[in-house]
Amino acid sequence: MFVIIGIIIVIVAIVGGYAMEGGPFAVLLQPAELLIIGGAALGSLILATPMKLLLKLLKDLPKTLAGSKFDRAAYTELLLLQYEVYINAKKGGLTSLEADVNEPGKSAIFSKYPKFLTNHHAAEFFQDAMRMLINGAAKPEELENAMDLELETHHEEGSKIPAMVNKVADALPGLGIVAAVLGIVIAVQAIDGPPEEIGHKVGAALVGTFLGILISYGFLQPIATNLEHLSADEAKYFMCIKAGVLAFANGAAPLTAIEFARKVIYSYDRPGGGEIEKAAREIKPR
Repeated sequence: MFVIIGIIIVIVAIVGGYAMEGGPFAVLLQPAELLIIGGAALGSLILATPMKLLLKLLKDLPKTLAGSKFDRAAYTELLLLQYEVYINAKKGGLTSLEADVNEPGKSAIFSKYPKFLTNHHAAEFFQDAMRMLINGAAKPEELENAMDLELETHHEEGSKIPAMVNKVADALPGLGIVAAVLGIVIAVQAIDGPPEEIGHKVGAALVGTFLGILISYGFLQPIATNLEHLSADEAKYFMCIKAGVLAFANGAAPLTAIEFARKVIYSYDRPGGGEIEKAAREIKPR
Protein backbone atom coordinates (compact mmCIF):
# COMPACT_ATOMS: atom_id res chain seq x y z
CA MET A 1 0.00 0.00 0.00
CA PHE A 2 2.74 2.49 0.95
CA VAL A 3 4.59 1.71 -2.28
CA ILE A 4 1.53 2.77 -4.26
CA ILE A 5 1.16 5.91 -2.13
CA GLY A 6 4.82 6.75 -2.72
CA ILE A 7 4.48 6.30 -6.49
CA ILE A 8 1.42 8.56 -6.52
CA ILE A 9 3.24 11.26 -4.53
CA VAL A 10 6.21 11.19 -6.91
CA ILE A 11 3.96 11.50 -9.97
CA VAL A 12 1.74 14.20 -8.46
CA ALA A 13 4.73 16.26 -7.27
CA ILE A 14 6.50 16.19 -10.64
CA VAL A 15 3.44 16.59 -12.84
CA GLY A 16 1.99 19.20 -10.50
CA GLY A 17 5.18 21.26 -10.50
CA TYR A 18 5.39 20.97 -14.29
CA ALA A 19 1.79 22.17 -14.59
CA MET A 20 2.44 25.12 -12.25
CA GLU A 21 5.20 26.24 -14.61
CA GLY A 22 2.75 26.08 -17.51
CA GLY A 23 4.41 23.11 -19.17
CA PRO A 24 2.51 21.46 -22.04
CA PHE A 25 1.58 17.87 -21.18
CA ALA A 26 1.40 16.70 -24.78
CA VAL A 27 5.16 16.90 -25.19
CA LEU A 28 5.64 14.45 -22.29
CA LEU A 29 3.73 11.74 -24.13
CA GLN A 30 6.55 10.14 -26.07
CA PRO A 31 5.89 6.39 -26.59
CA ALA A 32 9.00 6.04 -28.75
CA GLU A 33 11.22 7.37 -25.95
CA LEU A 34 9.60 4.96 -23.48
CA LEU A 35 10.11 2.08 -25.90
CA ILE A 36 13.79 2.90 -26.33
CA ILE A 37 14.46 3.32 -22.60
CA GLY A 38 12.20 0.56 -21.29
CA GLY A 39 13.12 -1.95 -23.99
CA ALA A 40 16.85 -1.34 -23.59
CA ALA A 41 16.57 -1.60 -19.79
CA LEU A 42 14.63 -4.86 -20.02
CA GLY A 43 17.05 -6.26 -22.59
CA SER A 44 20.08 -5.38 -20.48
CA LEU A 45 18.45 -6.98 -17.44
CA ILE A 46 17.82 -10.21 -19.36
CA LEU A 47 21.34 -10.07 -20.80
CA ALA A 48 22.93 -9.73 -17.36
CA THR A 49 20.76 -12.05 -15.27
CA PRO A 50 20.39 -15.85 -15.14
CA MET A 51 16.86 -17.15 -15.59
CA LYS A 52 16.56 -18.41 -12.00
CA LEU A 53 17.23 -14.89 -10.69
CA LEU A 54 14.79 -13.35 -13.17
CA LEU A 55 12.10 -15.69 -11.85
CA LYS A 56 13.00 -14.76 -8.28
CA LEU A 57 12.78 -11.07 -9.23
CA LEU A 58 9.25 -11.59 -10.55
CA LYS A 59 8.38 -13.40 -7.33
CA ASP A 60 9.91 -10.79 -5.01
CA LEU A 61 8.63 -7.58 -6.61
CA PRO A 62 4.99 -8.07 -5.45
CA LYS A 63 6.29 -8.30 -1.87
CA THR A 64 6.93 -4.56 -1.95
CA LEU A 65 3.17 -4.02 -2.29
CA ALA A 66 2.33 -6.32 0.62
CA GLY A 67 5.02 -4.95 2.92
CA SER A 68 6.89 -6.83 5.62
CA LYS A 69 5.10 -9.76 7.24
CA PHE A 70 7.56 -9.82 10.14
CA ASP A 71 5.64 -7.62 12.53
CA ARG A 72 5.00 -7.72 16.28
CA ALA A 73 2.35 -10.43 15.91
CA ALA A 74 4.68 -12.65 13.85
CA TYR A 75 7.44 -12.33 16.45
CA THR A 76 5.02 -13.02 19.30
CA GLU A 77 3.98 -16.23 17.58
CA LEU A 78 7.61 -17.20 16.95
CA LEU A 79 8.64 -16.66 20.56
CA LEU A 80 5.69 -18.65 21.91
CA LEU A 81 6.39 -21.47 19.46
CA GLN A 82 10.00 -21.62 20.59
CA TYR A 83 8.92 -21.63 24.22
CA GLU A 84 6.47 -24.50 23.66
CA VAL A 85 9.10 -26.52 21.82
CA TYR A 86 11.73 -25.94 24.51
CA ILE A 87 9.41 -26.60 27.46
CA ASN A 88 8.35 -29.91 25.93
CA ALA A 89 11.99 -30.79 25.26
CA LYS A 90 12.75 -30.12 28.94
CA LYS A 91 9.89 -32.30 30.10
CA GLY A 92 10.05 -35.23 27.70
CA GLY A 93 13.60 -34.98 26.38
CA LEU A 94 14.70 -33.87 22.94
CA THR A 95 13.82 -37.21 21.36
CA SER A 96 10.16 -36.68 22.28
CA LEU A 97 10.09 -33.90 19.66
CA GLU A 98 11.46 -35.98 16.80
CA ALA A 99 8.07 -36.58 15.18
CA ASP A 100 7.06 -32.94 15.62
CA VAL A 101 10.23 -31.67 13.98
CA ASN A 102 10.16 -34.16 11.13
CA GLU A 103 6.48 -33.58 10.31
CA PRO A 104 5.51 -30.15 11.65
CA GLY A 105 2.29 -30.11 9.63
CA LYS A 106 1.02 -33.03 11.71
CA SER A 107 2.45 -31.78 14.99
CA ALA A 108 0.12 -30.75 17.80
CA ILE A 109 2.70 -28.10 18.74
CA PHE A 110 3.55 -26.58 15.36
CA SER A 111 -0.02 -26.63 14.09
CA LYS A 112 -0.90 -23.98 16.69
CA TYR A 113 1.32 -21.52 14.82
CA PRO A 114 0.07 -21.43 11.21
CA LYS A 115 1.83 -18.20 10.18
CA PHE A 116 5.16 -19.71 11.11
CA LEU A 117 4.46 -22.85 9.09
CA THR A 118 3.64 -20.82 5.98
CA ASN A 119 7.14 -19.35 6.09
CA HIS A 120 8.81 -22.44 4.68
CA HIS A 121 12.39 -21.12 4.78
CA ALA A 122 12.16 -20.09 8.43
CA ALA A 123 10.40 -23.32 9.37
CA GLU A 124 13.13 -25.39 7.71
CA PHE A 125 15.81 -23.31 9.41
CA PHE A 126 14.27 -24.02 12.84
CA GLN A 127 13.58 -27.68 12.02
CA ASP A 128 17.13 -28.30 10.81
CA ALA A 129 18.61 -26.75 13.95
CA MET A 130 16.33 -28.73 16.27
CA ARG A 131 16.99 -31.90 14.29
CA MET A 132 20.73 -31.48 14.86
CA LEU A 133 20.09 -31.13 18.60
CA ILE A 134 17.74 -34.12 18.71
CA ASN A 135 20.16 -36.34 16.80
CA GLY A 136 23.13 -35.16 18.83
CA ALA A 137 24.81 -34.35 15.53
CA ALA A 138 26.47 -31.16 16.75
CA LYS A 139 27.71 -29.43 19.87
CA PRO A 140 26.32 -25.93 20.53
CA GLU A 141 29.35 -24.23 18.99
CA GLU A 142 29.13 -26.47 15.91
CA LEU A 143 25.42 -25.76 15.64
CA GLU A 144 26.15 -22.03 15.79
CA ASN A 145 28.66 -22.35 12.95
CA ALA A 146 26.14 -24.25 10.84
CA MET A 147 23.42 -21.67 11.48
CA ASP A 148 25.81 -18.81 10.74
CA LEU A 149 26.69 -20.38 7.39
CA GLU A 150 23.03 -20.66 6.48
CA LEU A 151 22.35 -17.09 7.58
CA GLU A 152 25.31 -15.84 5.54
CA THR A 153 24.00 -17.65 2.47
CA HIS A 154 20.50 -16.32 3.13
CA HIS A 155 21.84 -12.74 3.38
CA GLU A 156 23.86 -13.12 0.19
CA GLU A 157 20.86 -14.54 -1.66
CA GLY A 158 18.58 -11.80 -0.33
CA SER A 159 20.93 -9.08 -1.57
CA LYS A 160 20.95 -10.27 -5.18
CA ILE A 161 17.51 -9.01 -6.20
CA PRO A 162 17.91 -5.44 -4.81
CA ALA A 163 21.34 -5.32 -6.47
CA MET A 164 19.79 -6.30 -9.82
CA VAL A 165 17.14 -3.58 -9.55
CA ASN A 166 19.80 -1.03 -8.54
CA LYS A 167 21.92 -1.90 -11.58
CA VAL A 168 18.97 -1.34 -13.90
CA ALA A 169 18.24 1.94 -12.11
CA ASP A 170 21.86 3.02 -12.52
CA ALA A 171 21.67 2.28 -16.26
CA LEU A 172 18.44 4.22 -16.89
CA PRO A 173 19.90 7.77 -16.92
CA GLY A 174 22.42 6.59 -19.53
CA LEU A 175 19.69 4.94 -21.57
CA GLY A 176 17.73 8.19 -21.30
CA ILE A 177 20.71 9.96 -22.86
CA VAL A 178 20.73 7.35 -25.66
CA ALA A 179 17.07 8.12 -26.34
CA ALA A 180 17.82 11.85 -26.23
CA VAL A 181 20.74 11.52 -28.67
CA LEU A 182 18.56 9.60 -31.10
CA GLY A 183 15.95 12.33 -30.77
CA ILE A 184 18.56 15.02 -31.50
CA VAL A 185 19.67 13.06 -34.59
CA ILE A 186 16.08 13.16 -35.80
CA ALA A 187 15.85 16.89 -35.00
CA VAL A 188 19.05 17.62 -36.94
CA GLN A 189 17.61 15.82 -39.95
CA ALA A 190 14.79 18.39 -39.91
CA ILE A 191 17.13 21.38 -39.51
CA ASP A 192 15.74 22.98 -42.68
CA GLY A 193 12.18 22.71 -41.39
CA PRO A 194 10.16 25.32 -39.55
CA PRO A 195 11.35 26.29 -36.03
CA GLU A 196 8.20 24.84 -34.46
CA GLU A 197 8.95 21.40 -35.87
CA ILE A 198 12.59 21.50 -34.76
CA GLY A 199 11.57 22.69 -31.29
CA HIS A 200 9.06 19.86 -30.96
CA LYS A 201 11.66 17.25 -31.92
CA VAL A 202 14.28 18.68 -29.53
CA GLY A 203 11.69 18.75 -26.74
CA ALA A 204 10.78 15.13 -27.44
CA ALA A 205 14.47 14.20 -27.30
CA LEU A 206 14.92 15.87 -23.92
CA VAL A 207 11.93 13.95 -22.60
CA GLY A 208 14.04 10.81 -23.03
CA THR A 209 16.64 12.11 -20.57
CA PHE A 210 13.87 13.21 -18.22
CA LEU A 211 12.20 9.79 -18.26
CA GLY A 212 15.45 7.90 -17.71
CA ILE A 213 16.33 9.98 -14.66
CA LEU A 214 12.78 9.94 -13.27
CA ILE A 215 12.30 6.19 -13.56
CA SER A 216 15.73 5.58 -12.04
CA TYR A 217 15.66 7.91 -9.03
CA GLY A 218 11.92 8.22 -8.60
CA PHE A 219 10.89 4.58 -8.85
CA LEU A 220 13.47 1.82 -9.31
CA GLN A 221 16.04 2.87 -6.72
CA PRO A 222 13.36 3.34 -4.02
CA ILE A 223 11.95 -0.09 -4.94
CA ALA A 224 15.43 -1.60 -4.59
CA THR A 225 15.77 0.03 -1.16
CA ASN A 226 12.35 -1.34 -0.19
CA LEU A 227 13.50 -4.84 -1.18
CA GLU A 228 16.63 -4.39 0.94
CA HIS A 229 14.49 -3.51 3.97
CA LEU A 230 12.28 -6.56 3.39
CA SER A 231 15.35 -8.78 3.16
CA ALA A 232 16.74 -7.28 6.39
CA ASP A 233 13.41 -7.92 8.16
CA GLU A 234 13.48 -11.56 7.10
CA ALA A 235 17.11 -11.92 8.19
CA LYS A 236 16.21 -10.52 11.62
CA TYR A 237 13.45 -13.13 11.94
CA PHE A 238 16.03 -15.84 11.29
CA MET A 239 18.35 -14.26 13.85
CA CYS A 240 15.55 -14.49 16.41
CA ILE A 241 15.30 -18.22 15.75
CA LYS A 242 19.06 -18.64 15.98
CA ALA A 243 19.34 -16.75 19.29
CA GLY A 244 16.63 -18.86 20.93
CA VAL A 245 17.95 -22.20 19.68
CA LEU A 246 21.53 -21.48 20.73
CA ALA A 247 20.50 -20.23 24.17
CA PHE A 248 18.49 -23.40 24.71
CA ALA A 249 21.28 -25.59 23.34
CA ASN A 250 23.68 -23.99 25.82
CA GLY A 251 21.44 -24.92 28.75
CA ALA A 252 19.22 -21.87 29.23
CA ALA A 253 15.74 -22.42 30.63
CA PRO A 254 12.95 -22.11 28.03
CA LEU A 255 11.82 -18.72 29.32
CA THR A 256 15.39 -17.45 29.34
CA ALA A 257 16.01 -18.83 25.85
CA ILE A 258 13.11 -16.90 24.34
CA GLU A 259 14.24 -13.78 26.18
CA PHE A 260 17.57 -14.10 24.34
CA ALA A 261 15.57 -14.43 21.14
CA ARG A 262 13.39 -11.43 21.99
CA LYS A 263 16.42 -9.20 22.51
CA VAL A 264 17.54 -9.42 18.87
CA ILE A 265 14.22 -8.09 17.51
CA TYR A 266 14.07 -4.50 16.31
CA SER A 267 12.48 -2.24 18.94
CA TYR A 268 9.50 -1.33 16.76
CA ASP A 269 8.60 -5.02 16.27
CA ARG A 270 9.65 -6.37 19.68
CA PRO A 271 6.88 -7.67 21.97
CA GLY A 272 7.13 -6.63 25.61
CA GLY A 273 8.97 -8.96 27.97
CA GLY A 274 6.10 -9.07 30.47
CA GLU A 275 3.60 -9.73 27.70
CA ILE A 276 5.59 -12.69 26.37
CA GLU A 277 6.29 -14.12 29.82
CA LYS A 278 2.59 -13.98 30.73
CA ALA A 279 1.56 -15.70 27.49
CA ALA A 280 4.32 -18.30 27.83
CA ARG A 281 3.33 -19.27 31.36
CA GLU A 282 -0.14 -20.13 30.08
CA ILE A 283 1.38 -22.78 27.80
CA LYS A 284 1.43 -26.21 29.43
CA PRO A 285 3.73 -29.00 28.26
CA ARG A 286 1.91 -31.98 26.82
